[in-house]
Amino acid sequence: MNKTRTTLTAYAMLLPALVLLGVFTLYPVLYNVVLSFSKYTALELGAGKGPSWVGLENYQKVFSDPLYQTGIVNSLKYLVVVPILQIFSLLVAVLVNRSLPAIAFFRAGYYIPVITSISLAAVMWEWVYAKDGMINAALQGLGVLSKTSAFGWLINENTALWAIMFVTFWQGFGYYMVLYLAGLQSIPTELDEAARLDGATKTQVFWKITVPLMKPTLMICSLLSTLAALRVLQEIMVFTGGGPVNSTYTALFYVYSKAFKEFDYGQGAAAGMGVALIGFLLSYVNYRLTRDQQVTG
Repeated sequence: MNKTRTTLTAYAMLLPALVLLGVFTLYPVLYNVVLSFSKYTALELGAGKGPSWVGLENYQKVFSDPLYQTGIVNSLKYLVVVPILQIFSLLVAVLVNRSLPAIAFFRAGYYIPVITSISLAAVMWEWVYAKDGMINAALQGLGVLSKTSAFGWLINENTALWAIMFVTFWQGFGYYMVLYLAGLQSIPTELDEAARLDGATKTQVFWKITVPLMKPTLMICSLLSTLAALRVLQEIMVFTGGGPVNSTYTALFYVYSKAFKEFDYGQGAAAGMGVALIGFLLSYVNYRLTRDQQVTG
């Protein structure tokens, strides 16, 4: 009787969260799947009509669209920022995981970009990347660029995507640094001390003890970072709008354009399913790597 009451109490406490999860997560996902197989535009919406079934027509149009293919390629290019971001965040976490004077100030300072709004960051970085901005001035001062060869980093098709990726790196490393710092502080200090007594160097302790014990945190952070890179949208909207020459046109920006500029909700849903499929595949790979690590451990 007591066990039954405990079980019912547990389900009752979970019920509000499950209802919210169903309404705001599960239902939109299922509706998006249905919408991706339907014709539903602003015309049907204005006429008071619902979605009408068209089968795979939306998928055929979206996947054969060169602009969507360009978006997929650019989104995959954006994943380059993931390993760089994770390695840098881990190294900074190791540096600030020490008892030094004013170390809390440095930890807070690294986190400031995380809480900086993308609009404010855009104002700052547009000035940095401008022809008369900080980067060109520094390169001209070092003699790398001449006075006449300065160019706008955000309006050049060869540099625009990489320039936006650096903003993502700048704004994200403080967040992952905090996660890695929490992981580092969960490692028992006795392991480090025992290794030192056995004659291990700092480098050996890092690679043989710290990194293996941090692998679950590395996997979670890598997954979060990968999905964030696939979902990049705000940066594209505020910096370039997909230009120049579609060099920063990502897959999710295509989804946004289809659904909220062209008001073709069916094709927008189909394009979103493509992005979701890529995210699912990457999540599965991460799960298998994490699972193998747990089994091995």
